[in-house]
Amino acid sequence: MDAAHDPQSSKVMNPRPAARAIDAIVFYALLVVIALSAIPYGAVEPWWKSLFQCLVFALAGLYVIRKLLPLDEAPPRYSLSHYPLIWPILALIAFAFLQTIPARPAVSADVFQTRQFIVYIFALLALSWLLITHTTDEKRLRRLVDLVIAVGTISALFGLWRQASQQSPGFVLPHLLAGYGYAQFINSNHFAFLMEMALGLALGIAVCRGVTGKRLAAYLIAAVPMWVALVFANSRGGVLSMLCQVVFLAALFVSRQNQPDEDPARSAATAAKARLSGARLLVLRLVLVTTLLLGAVVTVVFVGGDPLTGRINSMSVELDRKTAETYTLRPNIWRATWELIKDHPVAGVGFGGYWIAITKYHRGSGETTPQEAHNDYLELLASGGVIGLAIGFWFALALVRTASRKLSKLRSLDAGKSGSFSRAVTLGALAGILTVAIHSLVDFGLHITINAVIFTVLVSIVCINVGSKKLSQIN
Repeated sequence: MDAAHDPQSSKVMNPRPAARAIDAIVFYALLVVIALSAIPYGAVEPWWKSLFQCLVFALAGLYVIRKLLPLDEAPPRYSLSHYPLIWPILALIAFAFLQTIPARPAVSADVFQTRQFIVYIFALLALSWLLITHTTDEKRLRRLVDLVIAVGTISALFGLWRQASQQSPGFVLPHLLAGYGYAQFINSNHFAFLMEMALGLALGIAVCRGVTGKRLAAYLIAAVPMWVALVFANSRGGVLSMLCQVVFLAALFVSRQNQPDEDPARSAATAAKARLSGARLLVLRLVLVTTLLLGAVVTVVFVGGDPLTGRINSMSVELDRKTAETYTLRPNIWRATWELIKDHPVAGVGFGGYWIAITKYHRGSGETTPQEAHNDYLELLASGGVIGLAIGFWFALALVRTASRKLSKLRSLDAGKSGSFSRAVTLGALAGILTVAIHSLVDFGLHITINAVIFTVLVSIVCINVGSKKLSQIN
């Protein structure tokens, strides 16, 4: 008998189990890669950053091999039309490539760093696409969410331990100095970015009723060390972002309570019981939000203590023009960046080229030269000009549109607990993204690999659709 028609042979050669195994390997390997990226100073060292990129590209290659297996299955759940954020990212990569084309001279002030930037963005894009295509059910989505919260919680606990115990240089990691940085980060502001994203996700899910019982308790318990560590890190931008996050969560809570009952078929008794249950939930959630608001004030005022007060008071010194011009302070950097932008308004100085282009404009003591603009929006304009800024706006609008359509569809579908969890996770991810957008006004935390990775995870969560089968029709 021909092997192609032999049932036993077909059973042996059927590649479907192998394809499923590859899917599982890719998904769980991605979780491992994300966790590992948090360990060595947030993966700021070039070799750790390169290792991250190599691992992501290797998993992407494994996914390509899996797609080449001859499977008799339904079309893929996601196509490029289901991921509108890919187009501004590809446009950014194409624009960065054009900046490296030899001209007289090339647009980029540092062609090598611009090429490095292209590879880095490709790696983040591959990570996002792999997460979206492999987070196929609520179980995997929960594990992805749990990983982000776990990374934030463990980093916070390590930071509190280090703050209470470190007396000499080197604390688990050799380059950690007493009194500098926080947790595994060399810069405490970069640690704050990670806390804002993980904390926003955990509290967003809790406030939006995405989880109950033991899992709700676990998320709230995990939020405590993240909250305290964020305040102890003494990051002014982090504290401001945290307060904005609490306001956003309170707004989410109010909007959830104002949603009308859309089921007119229920009996009066059932409706009364539902109102009573809803009133109890209202009280519980109101207590939670009030606790968040009071906790924010109390921890900032009493837990932050003198170091945080001193850093807030130092703002008047930093804003003094004479002092700022003497040292490498933010106002001086921002003025120099603006001068750079005015000289390169259309295409900028190339992504990755800021550090060398700013030397012409920065007026300081000469001891140090800024490597970043300490404002990601100014740096985007300096690196990419008006074209880069337009691509950034395109990405932001695509993200808002994707989130809005997903949440609208989730509200209109009877998706049960899965729909409730998916909605809460999406809103929690948006809370984390919002705080990063605010903090990026005064810092450059997304330049750190683990922060960029967690931000990519949050953006991917906004695009992931699990739960109801109809959710695949959202985009």
